[in-house]
Amino acid sequence: MIKLSKLASAVALSAIVASSSLLADTVKIGVQAPITGKYANEGQGIDQFVKLIVNEKNKQGGLLGKKIEVITCDDEAKAQKAAVCAKKLVNAGVFAVIGSYTSGATEAAQTTYYRNKVLQTSDGTSDSLIKRKFWTFFRNSFPNSAQSDFTADYFVNIKKYKKIVVLSDYSSYSEGLGDATEESIKKIGGNVIFRGKIKSGTQNFTAMLTKIKSMNPDVIYYSGYYTDGGLLRAQQKQLGIDADFVGGDSNDNPDFLKLAGSAAEGTVLINFPTPDILPYKEAKKYLKAYEDTYNMKPPSIWAVVNADGLRAIIHGVEKTKSFDTKKISDYLHTLKDFPGITGPVTFREDGERIGAKFIVYEIQKDGSYKVIE
Repeated sequence: MIKLSKLASAVALSAIVASSSLLADTVKIGVQAPITGKYANEGQGIDQFVKLIVNEKNKQGGLLGKKIEVITCDDEAKAQKAAVCAKKLVNAGVFAVIGSYTSGATEAAQTTYYRNKVLQTSDGTSDSLIKRKFWTFFRNSFPNSAQSDFTADYFVNIKKYKKIVVLSDYSSYSEGLGDATEESIKKIGGNVIFRGKIKSGTQNFTAMLTKIKSMNPDVIYYSGYYTDGGLLRAQQKQLGIDADFVGGDSNDNPDFLKLAGSAAEGTVLINFPTPDILPYKEAKKYLKAYEDTYNMKPPSIWAVVNADGLRAIIHGVEKTKSFDTKKISDYLHTLKDFPGITGPVTFREDGERIGAKFIVYEIQKDGSYKVIE
C-alpha cells in the first residue's frame, strides 16, 4: 500500500510538473470586443485580425519562444459586460488585451487592467481614455480632438457652411466627439445653430429631424455610430431635408449603406483612410492575408488599427525581451515610426497615438467611396 501510495504521488507530481511546463510555454493575449450585439461585425473583425496576427507569430515560433493563446470575451459594447470581461481576462492570466471597440466599453475595463498591470490597446477615440494617465493604456487610433479640428476646418474653411447642426447620441465617444466638434467649429468662427442628442437604438428619429428641418441647415453632422447614422440619413431624405449629411468616423461601416438604402448616396464620411487605399507595404500584406483567410475584407478601419495595437505590443515584447508589462510600456511610450498597417505608429508619453491623418469620402450610387478631400 505504501509503495502504491508513493507511486500515485509520483505520478501526480509528474502531472503537475508537466502541466506547469505546458503553461510556461504559453502566453495569453485577450480580446475584449462586441462579438454579438449591434456592433458585432466590428467586434468580429477585431477578433479575426488579432487571431490572424497571432497565427502568423505562432508559425514563426511564437513570442520569445512561447506559443500565444488568444482568449476572447464578448462585451457586447456594454459597460457592465465590459467590466465583467476585464475581470475574466485578468483571471485567465492575459498580459495584454486588445479592445474594446467602443470608448464606453473600453473605459469600463480600464481600471481593472491598470490595477492588475495588464496592457490595453483600443481604438476608442474618447479623450477621457487618456486623461486617466494609466501607464497600461495605449490608443491605437486617434482622439476626438484631432478629428473635431479636421471636421471644423472642412465645414468652415472648405465647404463654407453657414448653418451647422451637430448631433450625437449619449455615449461617451459620440457625445465627446460632438462636443469637441461644436467647440472646434465655434473656435474658428463657424455657426452651430443646433446641438442635439438622440437615444441610440430608437430607430425613429422623425421628431428630431422635423425640428431640424425648420431650421433650414446647410449640413447635419452626426458623431455617433453607423447603426443610427444610416437610419438618420434615410429619414432625413424621407422628410425632404435639403442638407448635406456628414458622419463621423464610426459611421464608416458597410451596414451604414444597408440601413440608409438609396439615401446613402451623397453621404459624406470623415475617417482615417479606408483599408483598401492604405498605401503602406504592411497594409498590402496583411489585408491580403485577411481576405485569403476569411474570404472577406475587414469590416472597417477599426479592425486594422487594433491589429496595429497588437503588433506594437508584440514588437515591445521582442525589443525588451520580456513579458514584464511595465518594461514593455516604458518602451512603447518612446515608440516612434513603427511600421504599422495603418501607417507609422508613434506613441506619446501618455499612450496617445500621434500623427493623425483624416480623409473625406463621399458615398457613390453604387456604394463605393470617392475621396473628395
